[in-house]
Amino acid sequence: MELGVYSFGDTQRNPDGSLRPTAEAIHNLHEAIILADQTGLDYFGVGEHHTADMPASSPGAMVAAAAGATKQIILGSSVSVLSTDDPVRVFQQFAIADAVSGGGRVEITAGRGSSAESYPLFGYERQDYDQLYAEKLDLLMSINNADTDGARVSWAGTLRPALTDLAVVPRPVRGRLPLWLGTGGSAPSSARAGKLGLPVSYGIIGGTPSRFAPLAKLYRSSAAQAGHSGENIKISVGAFGLIAPTKKEAMERFYPGWHNLNIQMGKLRGWPAPEKSHFEALVEAPRAYYVGGPDEIAQRIVDLHGHVGHMRHFLQMDIGGLPHEHLLESITLLATEVKPRVERLLKEL
Repeated sequence: MELGVYSFGDTQRNPDGSLRPTAEAIHNLHEAIILADQTGLDYFGVGEHHTADMPASSPGAMVAAAAGATKQIILGSSVSVLSTDDPVRVFQQFAIADAVSGGGRVEITAGRGSSAESYPLFGYERQDYDQLYAEKLDLLMSINNADTDGARVSWAGTLRPALTDLAVVPRPVRGRLPLWLGTGGSAPSSARAGKLGLPVSYGIIGGTPSRFAPLAKLYRSSAAQAGHSGENIKISVGAFGLIAPTKKEAMERFYPGWHNLNIQMGKLRGWPAPEKSHFEALVEAPRAYYVGGPDEIAQRIVDLHGHVGHMRHFLQMDIGGLPHEHLLESITLLATEVKPRVERLLKEL
């Protein structure tokens, strides 16, 4: 089981609640990735948002910077919002990061995105949401599958200009990049990933994680029906979480940021004001948030593995202005306390 972290960047708060500089958030994110590598975590993903409180707007740039500052950790997007980006540029950015890393440590997770802010920013129509994603994923796969330096790419769609016998460079060190399909729990997306033979990454932000078991079954059966098998048919899970020495400390540290995030998202999406009782329910097993001490978090990760058979579990820890020192401590505990417990529990199954 691989363990890791993902982040959209988290802008810190001043004492009066106002946001600190977004540049500081990017610097903090870079520091967190380096620590994750040094402490022995397996994976760090950088998500894509375009807001003042979550400013990691270019996963490719962040991953490339981290690739040159780390030694062993796998780096990737979680996710790249492919619907409003250009697959050629996404591939090139991550191929460059792969070369900087020495090869074999950089991945792309492509998704449609759960927020709408990138559509007006890049001049796309929200009504084209599904078609944009389907066409651009097809183009990205075509580029990735042209796995030699001399290969040329030809592709045609309806929402992006065609490519006719063109080279897309540089190529990754090993020819292709690992390409995942990211989804928040959609049955059609699960089936699509299986039919395409892509690994699937589930983002679980609410409810009960075990409800993803039927989706995992659908994914694997769709892959089998399409003739796909082997090491590329695999599942990862991303979820909210924070580790502290005790459950009480973890809850006290995570709640203020959770409250801030839900207030902000409520303004954008019309959600009601968050209630602390809702948070308290979500952090208790078997609900969605992995907030607690090392023993509890390790056991809950292994429990979910029994339902979905995932090979990677990674946590979004820094939300709503979580103090940076709490993020760094949580990363350290995930690597040094949770990871060995997970390994031991899995061996006991």
